[in-house]
Amino acid sequence: MAEPDIPSSSPLLASTSSDLSNDLVDDQADDQADDHADVQEATPSPPTHRALRRLQSAHTLGAARTLNQPSLISQQRRDLQRNSSPARHSKSSRPSLRGRTHSEATGALMQVGGGMGTKRSLLKKPVFSHGHLSLQQIFRDGPSDGDYLGALESARWKVIDEGIKSADDGMSPLRIYVWLILLDAPVMATSEYLSLIHRGPSPAYSKIRNDTFRTLTTDPLFRRRVSEASLIRLLNAIAWRLHDAKEEERQLNSRPSSSQSSVRRRSIGGSVSGNSQSKSGTGPEPGTYVQGMNVLAAPFLYAARSEAEAFVAFHSLLTRECSGYIRGAMDGVHRGLTLVDKVLAIVDPKLSMYLTAKGLSAEIYAFPSVLTLCACTPPLPEVLRLWDFLFAYGPHLNILCIVAQLTIMRSSILQSPSPNKVLRSFPPLNADLIKTVTIGIIKKIPDDVYADIVTHAM
Repeated sequence: MAEPDIPSSSPLLASTSSDLSNDLVDDQADDQADDHADVQEATPSPPTHRALRRLQSAHTLGAARTLNQPSLISQQRRDLQRNSSPARHSKSSRPSLRGRTHSEATGALMQVGGGMGTKRSLLKKPVFSHGHLSLQQIFRDGPSDGDYLGALESARWKVIDEGIKSADDGMSPLRIYVWLILLDAPVMATSEYLSLIHRGPSPAYSKIRNDTFRTLTTDPLFRRRVSEASLIRLLNAIAWRLHDAKEEERQLNSRPSSSQSSVRRRSIGGSVSGNSQSKSGTGPEPGTYVQGMNVLAAPFLYAARSEAEAFVAFHSLLTRECSGYIRGAMDGVHRGLTLVDKVLAIVDPKLSMYLTAKGLSAEIYAFPSVLTLCACTPPLPEVLRLWDFLFAYGPHLNILCIVAQLTIMRSSILQSPSPNKVLRSFPPLNADLIKTVTIGIIKKIPDDVYADIVTHAM
């Protein structure tokens, strides 16, 4: 597929690295990673410096517009927090770490410009300030009028309404850059990723090796494009980064300092938004490698043009959007499973009662779907399209996507005397159908339950 025409002056993509054009992962890793037997095989990079320059496009839409200006997502979060209902914030016992993050933009699914209480009022397609531009134009050129928030909202809606153009195998030259921007991923030098690789096996290395060989083994598209060595490198680098965050916390706890704690909480998640993880005196516990992280990493490696791109996007998702999924006893996942049961009872009481009578809670059948954002359910191209939706309006919407799949399976579940057999393997993903059903479900969710969905993964 032809690459997008993204000039070097384009304002939208910082992607992974400011020095990506010097050399991407393949050239450097081939020369330097031979010392580590299991950390080899760099992934391919764009073939020419011209292509690299074209791919160094548009991060001014995100964090690099000026050195001192807060990132686009940070600005939006502050605006949404100002506009949202105070009553809604008070209903959650957990601190609101990011307001509704991407997903106060879920209001755009219902009514653009609305606050938290307006998410159900969509009657027709909203009008956006940059709706006349194609998705590629928005990300390639950025807004000529300087309205970056408006451009982002337009881009998010177009991701839902038009989708990201891709081949039958799900490959798109634009997708990874859209994800990086929607996740508000920081700029990271490729050398930083390589330095993590060259540290050798992490403390979680044996767990990683025990998981990687069975990652999406039945998916020929993934196996053809992503090697096990590449997956090992990425997960090992993530494990080192999480390990370092734990070490920082341990050292800081041994000599408490309010100023050091503030710096540490901002650095754990790799955030460039300027928001600390918590405004209180204690921050969240850093995460660690958990089983299932290999499946969650797989779509990033499949969609990215380099391991460094996949790393920074994956790390941003884990530490800024789903940190509760990788901490301690994975409390965020269990909160999500409780919410699956609660939402199903609201949306389809009959199906909910039937599963309850059979002793089937979400803890039994939905754990992989919550942890991996449905990446455990093939086919992979549909996973990518579903993730476009989740990253545009918030990964927490995965809870509603799981309920949407249950309602789609409703007849087969109710007609089966042993529904656990049906729920053992969800039917193949249909991203468009799931998105449509999910948007319908949003309208039915009470405000307090929706607030819990937004914050459950943090």
